Amino acid sequence: MTVPTITLNNQTTIPQLGFGTYQVPPEDTAAAVTTALEVGYRHIDTAQMYQNEAGVGEAITSSGIARDELWITSKLNNGFHRPDDARRAFDETLGKLGVDVIDLFLIHWPLPTQYDGDYVSTWRTLAELVEQGRARAVGVSNFQPAHLDRIVEETGVVPAVNQIEVHPYFGNEDARAASIRHGVEVEAWSPIAQGAVLDDAVIGRIAEAHGKTPAQVTLRWHVERGDIVFPKSVTEQRIRENFDIFDFSLSVDEVAQISALDKGAAGRTGPDPDTFDYIPS
Repeated sequence: MTVPTITLNNQTTIPQLGFGTYQVPPEDTAAAVTTALEVGYRHIDTAQMYQNEAGVGEAITSSGIARDELWITSKLNNGFHRPDDARRAFDETLGKLGVDVIDLFLIHWPLPTQYDGDYVSTWRTLAELVEQGRARAVGVSNFQPAHLDRIVEETGVVPAVNQIEVHPYFGNEDARAASIRHGVEVEAWSPIAQGAVLDDAVIGRIAEAHGKTPAQVTLRWHVERGDIVFPKSVTEQRIRENFDIFDFSLSVDEVAQISALDKGAAGRTGPDPDTFDYIPS
């Protein structure tokens, strides 16, 4: 099964469906990623704060898959926003992943109330990585419209992606629209709202009509809208199920029905990026 690709604003191409590793325990990561690669995933999303980059690296090294067939994303830990800290942290990420070049590296959170509100210098530091040939692309995560506007205005460097919370109960439309306005692709984390949408009657009815599961229909909704998505699981059956979403499509009306489930801010499952200030000890 061929996964569609999306061309980023620097002309690199990313698989639209990937495998996420958020909350996958470090000791289980290598096995889960190995299963995902065997199923056919070629896009793996991890982060320094997940503490499982080494497991991802172990799996990709042992897979025997050519490096240029894989897309690997990681993200900067909240404690390393200062430029020199970011450079050191990036070096550690390359070492844990066992690669010389990473495909995509993101600022994980803007942290506008930390570091004197200076996420611009952090962004400049990430931009250096592309200039040095050590990252194919760089981007941001959880950036609100004002955060995006600021880094683009002050640096002239447009992120390749903005990885934000998006699912049927929280469309995050302002952040999506700002990303699209800047030519930034949207990556959707928590794509099934940590399971909250799986019992939804509308999604269940559409799933039954297509002979698919609610999770598959929800992931297909993301694909139809152009989101880049990377569901996570540690069970082989679910990993396979999440990959099996390209043999059907949703009608325009079905996409609209699912989009209409949006609850606005009340549907958010994660922190508010305007106030989130967590820095790991």
